[in-house]
Amino acid sequence: MMNAILTRYPALGFPLYRRYWFASFASVGATQLVTLAQGWLVFELTGSALDLGVLGAAASVPNILVSLFGGALADRFDKRKIILVTSILTGALLLLLALLDATGVVEVWHVWAIAAAGAFVSGIEWPTRQSIFPHLIERSGLLSAVALNSFLWQATRMVIPALGGILIALTDTWVLFALAAGGYGVMYAVMARMPIQLPGNRDHSPLRQVAAGFEFIARHDLFRWLILASYAGMFFVSSYMQLLPAFVAMLGSDETGYGVLLSVSGVGSVLGTLVVGGTQHVRRLGLLLLGAAFGSGVLLCMFALAAQSGVFVLALGAAFTISVCTSVFMISAMTVMQLEVPDALRGRVMGVHSITYSLMPLGGLLLGAIATQTSIVTAVMVGAGAFLLVVVGIGTTQPSIRGIDGAALEAR
Repeated sequence: MMNAILTRYPALGFPLYRRYWFASFASVGATQLVTLAQGWLVFELTGSALDLGVLGAAASVPNILVSLFGGALADRFDKRKIILVTSILTGALLLLLALLDATGVVEVWHVWAIAAAGAFVSGIEWPTRQSIFPHLIERSGLLSAVALNSFLWQATRMVIPALGGILIALTDTWVLFALAAGGYGVMYAVMARMPIQLPGNRDHSPLRQVAAGFEFIARHDLFRWLILASYAGMFFVSSYMQLLPAFVAMLGSDETGYGVLLSVSGVGSVLGTLVVGGTQHVRRLGLLLLGAAFGSGVLLCMFALAAQSGVFVLALGAAFTISVCTSVFMISAMTVMQLEVPDALRGRVMGVHSITYSLMPLGGLLLGAIATQTSIVTAVMVGAGAFLLVVVGIGTTQPSIRGIDGAALEAR
């Protein structure tokens, strides 16, 4: 069985990557707990969809701004040491939030402020994570490593939210913040014992290095359009997850239902990852990823209508299939970019791409504002429509994206 796993996922055959990957389960699981608990705590404190959107902005704007330089830092300094420092800082912030929550003095601005500080730190951590793992494997394991890294997020999304919802019901949100701090402690302990040194390149100034990353993206259609599509997908489609507590209330459910919806989305993402594992070598990879992106927008409309009708099972099914399509698109796009980006620019280029994940909560702010003026269903319909326009525009005008050949990329 082990041989079969290594054949399908050869990255696990490299000891350093294997240690890094298993340690990442703890920190990525911690991130899922924080997302769940912060959203539920804010909704408990205010009951406002707009305040959930503000939380999204607090968790994204600092990350976006710092990520522009985080990739340059990842290329300039030892990547292992960067992860050590960011793990300590994130763990400390989560312990502070757990203390405020446990003592009953927490206010909504505390959650926003700590979310913003954590986003500042993750703006350095995320580009480093995306640029460190290729140094732990050989090129032959890169495709499987991208899929395995995605599996980390999707598998934890499948399990952690459901368990977290039960924990909130049995205890309180502060318990989740404390457990999340422990997850980052595990990541620190493993990375501290990892015998690697990855000195960076400081031949140019940080600003010049940042500019070089943007120049590369601007010159290459493949990166420019795939990054734009990734940004739009997170901002207009995946941002509905930021407003999920309000949809749970519309469906007449509670914190357990909240956790189940998040977990079902995780199951869909895992299935999407498995689908990519069997299709990312096909010649029509460009059409596959565009089709998956288009499908996620259509299915978001179906989710909104199911929630409006109060049919929980239909909403679950829509959330599941949205995640399948989103996962197929995102993993395929990221694999293409990881294969094509030069090592010297990997931190900066993938740092720009890592902004994608910060746009989900920022998009939640826009959708929250629209929902305040109209309705939450109207808000997600507007978001889905905007994304579909982007996908159709790219698909009809950019032959370099439509013509992405997975088999040719793998053969290089």
